[in-house]
Amino acid sequence: MLIWLAEWLQQFDPGFNVFSYLTLRAILSVLTALLIAVLLGPGTIRWLQRMQIGQTVRDDGPESHLSKSGTPTMGGVLILSAIVSSTLLWADLSNRYVLVTLFVIITYGLIGFVDDYRKVVRKDPNGLIARWKYFWLSVVAILVAFYLYSTAQTEVETALIVPFFKEVMPQLGLMFLVLTYFVLVGTSNAVNLTDGLDGLAIVPTILVAGALGVFAYVTGNVNFAQYLNIPFIPLSGELLIICTAIVGAGLGFLWFNTYPAMVFMGDVGSLALGGALGILAVLVRQELVLVIMGGVFVIEAISVILQVGSYKLRGQRIFRMAPIHHHYELKGWPEPRVIVRFWIISLILVLIGLATLKIR
Repeated sequence: MLIWLAEWLQQFDPGFNVFSYLTLRAILSVLTALLIAVLLGPGTIRWLQRMQIGQTVRDDGPESHLSKSGTPTMGGVLILSAIVSSTLLWADLSNRYVLVTLFVIITYGLIGFVDDYRKVVRKDPNGLIARWKYFWLSVVAILVAFYLYSTAQTEVETALIVPFFKEVMPQLGLMFLVLTYFVLVGTSNAVNLTDGLDGLAIVPTILVAGALGVFAYVTGNVNFAQYLNIPFIPLSGELLIICTAIVGAGLGFLWFNTYPAMVFMGDVGSLALGGALGILAVLVRQELVLVIMGGVFVIEAISVILQVGSYKLRGQRIFRMAPIHHHYELKGWPEPRVIVRFWIISLILVLIGLATLKIR
């Protein structure tokens, strides 16, 4: 929005041309989102407390979690407000990639909001029934997949880029729709499952979003793309603004969500952030790299699948509790140790993902 104002003001002062630089707007985006989250945080937490929107803790989980009961949840509203506001201010809103990403963030956030609302306000322990939640997540994913497929202007927009191999880039055809669907729905649910400890989900999200911002910048810059021997996607550069907005909003939320948490993000935050990472990876054609960088999310999701499958087929559990972060808690690891070690693993995986830009 402000980029249009800056373009108009250039006729009076050419100095306003500085706002056309993507790197400057990215810095302003992260700072704006961070400031919004930090300033609105205390008021949002007080409002959630007044509305008695508190976390319900399972009685079959770690005993240390019982003290978390009643902690304000649905703090994802704070994250989304910061991301959307910063994006609207600093991104080029004529860019269809930006609009698609905002659409996913907002719609997935609304689905999560309904789920949280039913749980904590209407006191329905089931929240939004699982099949309906997956239905609406799927509807959004399918709509986005068809839109991107039908509006693709170059072959690379529907090709699969294989990390570490510069010449391997098969055309997906209609399989692009399937891949996009699973990336969006899968990532949103994986982040949702990871959000079980204070700060556990938000830091890997910040790291992955920052790395995807690097991919967006170099993929959208013809010179960097040629130098790194990666496909050039003209519209993708502007996604850097959304990536930095996620980083800023995430850091602002972490200010209140770090152990011991003053607020939880809830499904409204985790589903939206997972959807955001998924659609960003699709748009910069780095779905396979997302699996690497988001390895913590992948492991959390797989642990749940294995636990449920093992119990249904063999009547036995593999882990003491799933997702896997609870398994380590029940083994006696203090919560901060689990959190920080998962952060370290996430950082290592993100660095490996970034290395794929050069190692080809």
